Formats: sequence, C-alpha cells, structure tokens
Amino acid sequence: MHKAARLKVIPRDQHCISRKNISDNALKVMSRLRNSDYQAYLVGGAVRDLLLGGHPKDFDVATDATPEEVHALFRNSRIIGRRFRIVHVRFGREVIEVTTFRGHHDNGGEGGAHARQSASGLLLRDNVYGTLEEDAVRRDLTVNALYYDSGTFEVFDHVHGLEDLERRSICIIGDPEQRFREDPVRMLRVLRFAAKLDFSIDAQTAAAIPVCAPLLGEIPAARLFDEFLKLFLTGRAERTLELLLEYRLLQYLFPDSSHLLEEGGTALALARAAMASTDSRIRDDKPVTPAFQLAALLWPAVGELSRNLQATGEPPVPALHSATQQVVARAVQSMSIPKRFSMPMRDIWELQLRLERRGRKAAELVQHRRFRAAYDFLLLREEAGEDTGDVGAWWTEFQTLPENQQLQQIVDDSAPRGRRRRPRRRRRSNTTS
Repeated sequence: MHKAARLKVIPRDQHCISRKNISDNALKVMSRLRNSDYQAYLVGGAVRDLLLGGHPKDFDVATDATPEEVHALFRNSRIIGRRFRIVHVRFGREVIEVTTFRGHHDNGGEGGAHARQSASGLLLRDNVYGTLEEDAVRRDLTVNALYYDSGTFEVFDHVHGLEDLERRSICIIGDPEQRFREDPVRMLRVLRFAAKLDFSIDAQTAAAIPVCAPLLGEIPAARLFDEFLKLFLTGRAERTLELLLEYRLLQYLFPDSSHLLEEGGTALALARAAMASTDSRIRDDKPVTPAFQLAALLWPAVGELSRNLQATGEPPVPALHSATQQVVARAVQSMSIPKRFSMPMRDIWELQLRLERRGRKAAELVQHRRFRAAYDFLLLREEAGEDTGDVGAWWTEFQTLPENQQLQQIVDDSAPRGRRRRPRRRRRSNTTS
C-alpha cells in the first residue's frame, strides 16, 4: 500500500523562485507542453537549488505527456534510455531533460508501459506512467521532489520536501529499505546530496544503509563508475569520502583499498589531500581528471602489494609494475574504469620511483607528459607523511632551472658527497733543455 501524498501548494508570494533565474529554453519547453494541453513542471534539483538561493545549471521538466508525445512536439529531441525512457530536447549546447510522470509498479502502467524487478526487488525496468502525485512519491529524495509551475508560479510539495529543505535534511521518500532494494544506488545518492548540500541524513534513511549496503554488489560496474564521477567531481569530494567511510560504502567501489583507508594513517591522509586538491581546483574553475583521484584512492593497495612482492625478493621496479597490473585488473571488476583514466593513473604510479631516484634522466623526466600529475602526486604523498626521501623540494627547484643548470645539478648530485674532482696533473717530461 502506497503512502498517500500530502499536497502543499506554495503561492508566488511565499517562495523566492523567479522566472528570470530559469533557463529560457526550459520555459519554452514547459510553455509548448502546456499549450498542447499537457501538464509541465520544473522539477528536481533546479527547484531545490532555486529555493536555496542558488543558480542551477541543469533544468529538468516533468510532464504527463509520454516520451513519444514529447518527441512529436520537439523536432530537436530524441528519446533515450531503456530502464528509464526520457526525452532530451536540445537547444545548442543546452539539453532540457523531459520525463513522463512515473506511476506505481502495481498499477499496470498506461499505454502498455511496464516495470520489471529482480527477485531481490531491484528495479530492472521502470516505464510505468502515472499522475503528478504518483510521480512525486516515486522520486527518491524529498528535497528533489518539488515542482514549479511556470504558468501559475506555484510550487507543489507532496512529500514534505520544503520541511526537509528548511531543516537541511536528506530523507528518502517512502520506506528506505524498500526504496534501496529497488535501486541500491540510491544509497550513494543520499551520501552525494548530503555532501553536496552540507545537509544531515534523516535517521530512518541512515539506519537502512548498513542493512542494504551489500546490494551495491549487484550494480553493474559501468553504472558504479558513473556514480563515482558524480560523487567525486562535483566539488565536494573530501566530504563525500568521509561519508562513504562513515557508512562503510567505499568497499563496494574500492574493495582492494577501502580497508587501508578505514585504518587511517598515510593512506587516508593521501586520499583526503587528493580530494581537497580536486575540490580546490573545481572551485577555481581549473581542469580536473578522475585519474588523479583514482590514483590516490588505489595507491594504498598498490603500495601494500608492491611491498609484499619485494619481501619475496622482487626488485622494486618489477614489484611496482606487477602490483599496478594486479590492482587495476581487480579494480575494473567492481568499477569499469575506462582506459583513458586507468592509463594515466598507472603512469602516475610508475613515475613515483623514478621521481624518488632522480637520476641522470631527470631532465627527460620533466618533459614526460604525465610529469606534472606525477609530481603533484609526489607532493601529496609527502604531505600525507609517506617517506619519499624528501625529493619533492628538489623537483620543485629542478624544474624551474634553465637546461644547462639542470644538467649541472644532475652532475653535482651524481658526484659522491665529500669528494670533488681534482684537476688532472700534467705529466712532467723526462727531457731536459
């Protein structure tokens, strides 16, 4: 039996949303749908962020029109997805995502729509269409289930979303265990939005996470990687990491290294430093790559395996290479890391020994395409308390020197300490004048 929706309508003079802060293209989509006798509302994160005084970048629209009916209205649109069929309406670089109101699984759907679930309750396909009220109850988080009508300027709240927004709480709609069984990724979404908005997590929602956590093992590796990007590349990676550790969910993303991070020490210090660095770069609008974060999160497992191999007699370089291969091979089984990220990650790791040794090819190393990332990673390792021989300062100075001074620096460093080359003595001739 489904929990009844409790509709609350907030008129224009009782909320802070202004049409001037909404994408013109989203307004066009809603207007055309309404003019064609369909319902259309701004929904989700855009409404939430507007009510919080923010400036959303993405605008989603919910409607009672089916995907085919939406597609027929917009020549610049296409239907995507199988598990959830939605319509993307494209205006240049901007995409307005339009979803049809979702209904309850047991109502049989409209127009032949249907849902499929696994034996454990995992939602495999969900194209059951319904009403606005049903759509609100079917969404995952209360703060993401608020609707704005750009025609009447009213906000519709069926699931105490405004109340949770005011008390800054992330709360699952309905029974948390049931909703997590339908889609275990919702647990990651709870943590992501708690980190993103700096909200607390509702007690009942939080209590269901340890019970349902093992269900994340059923999620396809490719989908988990998509979730990793959302978790760690939105500018709140450091807080997200703390929540993943607190709720013991990191093990489902990084099974090889999660236990080392949970122990704390240099492993956790490095991960925290890498996340803080990425968050800082995002705030400064600088480019970031998940390869760097992946390198930091998996490095503890690489280091542990490399040390174990060296203990059996393997030399350092082959041991590191072997550890790298094994850790990456296992990591992609739980999370499908594309090669465009796993290859730079491996380069960052394998350059660490070369950076620690410096050597005669130091000048060549500075020209390596991954040098900057590997150098930054080295500094974070030192910041975390790893013993690198304090070579970070040497590389910081070395890369700023002119080429001739770099060569002299290498010669000076290669000469044994305390010994200087003496000038060669000329042999005396035996002949006399």
